[in-house]
Amino acid sequence: MENYSFFDNVNKFVGQAAGYLELPQGLLDQIKQCNSVYQMNFPVKLDNGNYEVIEAYRVQHSHHRLPVKGGIRYSMAVNEDEVKALAALMSYKCALVDVPFGGAKGGVRIDTRKYSESELEKITRRYTTELIRKNFISPAQDVPAPDYGTGAREMAWIADTYSSMNTGELNALACVTGKPISLHGIRGRTEATGRGVFYGIRTAVDVTEDMESLGLTPGLEGKRIIIQGLGNVGYYSAKYLQEGGAIITGIAEYNGGIYDPNGLDVEEVYQLKQEKGSILDYKNAKNIQNSIELLEYDCDILVPAALENQITAENAPGVKAKIIGEAANGPVTTEAANILQEKGLRILPDFYLNAGGVTVSYFEWLKNLSHVAFGRMDKRYEELTNRSMVAAMEEITGHQLSDTQRSSLVRGAGEIDIVNSGLEETMMNAYYTIWEIMKTKETGSLRIASFISAMEKIATAYVARGIFP
Repeated sequence: MENYSFFDNVNKFVGQAAGYLELPQGLLDQIKQCNSVYQMNFPVKLDNGNYEVIEAYRVQHSHHRLPVKGGIRYSMAVNEDEVKALAALMSYKCALVDVPFGGAKGGVRIDTRKYSESELEKITRRYTTELIRKNFISPAQDVPAPDYGTGAREMAWIADTYSSMNTGELNALACVTGKPISLHGIRGRTEATGRGVFYGIRTAVDVTEDMESLGLTPGLEGKRIIIQGLGNVGYYSAKYLQEGGAIITGIAEYNGGIYDPNGLDVEEVYQLKQEKGSILDYKNAKNIQNSIELLEYDCDILVPAALENQITAENAPGVKAKIIGEAANGPVTTEAANILQEKGLRILPDFYLNAGGVTVSYFEWLKNLSHVAFGRMDKRYEELTNRSMVAAMEEITGHQLSDTQRSSLVRGAGEIDIVNSGLEETMMNAYYTIWEIMKTKETGSLRIASFISAMEKIATAYVARGIFP
């Protein structure tokens, strides 16, 4: 895999989807390529007084809509090819789920475990300063978010740095999403990607026609699932899938995995990881030292929620799952996808399945621009109206509801309720759209259908702007 290019791999899928569309070659070339690639190297003074030069990137893939949107990851695996590919996937992801952003991505090549909190703050603030200097961050141009190795803390540093350098800008806090609630973040953002994975898989397994063709019964209940990765996305995906009735039989981490055909308690495994830094030696589970082997264990659904390039032409023939839910970005290579498709597997593509994060980030951006939390204006009015209706029903029927029943019926929708409702609606609508394209165009692949849907929307936006006739 020495010559493997993540960005080229994404464009291979784009090329396959282009065969189902009648797009001018120039427009297709524009859709494929990154609009701007910014590599930077900047010095940071460490706690010991030494200086270190940090390598970092920000890539804006598509300007068909502005602002562009995409996370910032901190990882030693960061390079130009990876960031370009992730930025491209963001363009297609946003278009697919009708979030009005172009695609972007950022990366800082560091191992976060080797730096103190103060050093990470210096790196983050200096990175933000470099982005500001080149106009690669603003509420109207480029809005970053968390990704692998970053979280609400880093987004708070970014927002503060931007605000301090743009005094008087009314919408300054909308320059980045994934912020803490105390800094006008949004409830539900932390678990958004994992919850979106749950909604996507649940929607897919509810299609009776598809489940029968895979030899499975409709519904999530009793489905055996193996999760690769127990970070933010993997943990919340596993948590909600288990709560939805699925059985989590295996969990793979970079330093080992565990397997129990009778099922694992996701919360207990996660707490074990937090306490000991490893999920090994969990109760009656079998330890898997080489956790990549778990990808070939028997299960109904396999959810790679770690990094890209995990299922390749080498291990794809051994995959026994009926459905693969790509919670991570690019976990299945083009060659592996072709092998799995020939085997009759159903792949839920990454830029659909993990779109929950950018969807809720969009909600946060809207919240910051409107300067009011969702539900604040009408929650109490809804409760008053519902309480009046319940009272009228009780009077008409002569039946008194219990306190629990009454509380459930009269409750008005708060921010988290509205966010989750919007996310569920987005994931369900997007799935049925790509499923219909897959059937009508006979692509045989949800991934190609997803690219078709996204590319049509991007092309339409470019044409509407007069860039292409």
